[in-house]
Amino acid sequence: MDEINKLEATLHISFRNSALLQQALVHRSYLNENPDFNLPSNERMEYLGDSILSAVVAEKLYKDYPDLSEGDMTKLRSALVRRETLARIANHLKLDGYLYLGHGEETSGGRAKQSILADALEAVIGAVFLDQGFDTCRDLILRLYDAEVEKAVDDSLTSDFKSQLQEVVQSKYHEIPAYRVISAEGPNHVKEFIVEVVVGGRVIGKGSGSSKREAEKEAAKAALDAGT
Repeated sequence: MDEINKLEATLHISFRNSALLQQALVHRSYLNENPDFNLPSNERMEYLGDSILSAVVAEKLYKDYPDLSEGDMTKLRSALVRRETLARIANHLKLDGYLYLGHGEETSGGRAKQSILADALEAVIGAVFLDQGFDTCRDLILRLYDAEVEKAVDDSLTSDFKSQLQEVVQSKYHEIPAYRVISAEGPNHVKEFIVEVVVGGRVIGKGSGSSKREAEKEAAKAALDAGT
């Protein structure tokens, strides 16, 4: 149970029934080789956690980003609850070290498999819901997902502005806009990039930001706002 206590500390949650958290880490392969183990697998908890995660992410997108369309929110939610994102967060929590895996799954690299890590994270979310209720579960999800949501929305907006500009430029000039960094000043943690977007040797927009990607987004937006 020492390992479970460590995970509770990582989650900043003290379980009333720590067996729920333990169950969230039990892969079915472990039970195949240890049929007398006193807990079931995490599959039912995973189902529950998946549903709660989807609802909480949808609520955050709806409340925090009122300018997003239904289609935008659907696309972003799908990106945020997909296996790769879940596995990345699971790795951040080091869930791989807590998993109960069968020997076969262990030797085949099960602790690094995205599907197993993603399922375990969803099961942990389900366990928190069962033990602590919805509000605490939502708080956990929002803590885990804060940076992921911001990055996903930023990536989406960057892609949208740049895609829109490329369509306009190709239609008008039969060219593809080019982005060039004209300056990058300041220390790494507060660096400011200034980017120009150019068509046919002519600057049609300029933007700045704390990353090259953000500056490119702002340059594309400026070009669109100017009518290109």
